[in-house]
Amino acid sequence: MKLFWRLIILIACFFGTACFAQDKTVELTVMTHDSFSISKALMAGFEKAHGVSVRFIKAGDAGAVLNQAILSKSNPMADVFFGVDNTFLSRALSSGIFIPYSSPLLSAIPNALRLDPENRLLPVDFGDVCLNYDKNWFSRKGIAAPERLEDLIKPEYAGLTVVENPATSSPGLAFLLTTVGHFGETGYLDFWKKLKANDVLAVDGWKQAYWGNFSASSKGNRPIVVSYAGSPAAEVWYSKNPLSQSPTAAVTTDETCFRQIEFVGILKGTKHPELAQKLVDFMLDKPFQEDIPLQMFVFPANSTAKLPEVFVQNTQTTRRAVELSPQQIDAGREKWIDAWTDAVLR
Repeated sequence: MKLFWRLIILIACFFGTACFAQDKTVELTVMTHDSFSISKALMAGFEKAHGVSVRFIKAGDAGAVLNQAILSKSNPMADVFFGVDNTFLSRALSSGIFIPYSSPLLSAIPNALRLDPENRLLPVDFGDVCLNYDKNWFSRKGIAAPERLEDLIKPEYAGLTVVENPATSSPGLAFLLTTVGHFGETGYLDFWKKLKANDVLAVDGWKQAYWGNFSASSKGNRPIVVSYAGSPAAEVWYSKNPLSQSPTAAVTTDETCFRQIEFVGILKGTKHPELAQKLVDFMLDKPFQEDIPLQMFVFPANSTAKLPEVFVQNTQTTRRAVELSPQQIDAGREKWIDAWTDAVLR
């Protein structure tokens, strides 16, 4: 009997009527940065709904991953790219590696976040990059917590701050842009020279700074770190013991933060454009958007998404972030990074 049914399947496949059962699941590949996260159940639901397997390639910081995508554009490594932010937006668009897609979900995204009129890159989330500090450390020492960038160069703050290298870190670059926007092109470098003289520590990336040197989250001895406005909420959410409030706080006074917007785009050369579009729609829709705050601790771009209470209670955004257009950033980014490297690392 088993042999009979095997023969029936073989005959059906030969005539092309029942081979679907033998087909392999289509694989959709997403390039992204190391900090990308999504609930497994949510992703599994998308895969089941569309009969697809989604594979994520995490290849370092957002800037490094973008470089890989550009270098491999003649033979794309993925179908979709998530993680280009507004610090690299102009570079990403000028590379020509993305194709336009006007998702119907864009109607729920505020115009202020939609920086590409051709919709090659669509906004998924945003967050303020800002100083975070260890509340307990400052309370024990009897020193006032920082409120402005200028505080960091005061004598009482010597040796307290850890930052990320803007050449290798997305938040590091965002903080460098904060200083350019706040102090101007004629004053930002003077600030950094004074900060170096005040014993600032510069490390390669966020993980090293936050989990290796920040006193509130590691055995490090630096109570001030460049991180995100959402980081205090993460401290509460991931705490082993229930907390009534976060042990850390973010500095969100005017012109102390840079608003980072992250985008998703379909890579030119994808073999699955329709599935890629469905994945983009999925990332802009409410279920994914409402998963963002407690996965990546930034704000969803979709204005209809609801925020979890722990995020609302422990996260605030700045009233006035530093503003630099993608064009300004593209024109000045490399020279600002080079000047920073000379002033801080050499």
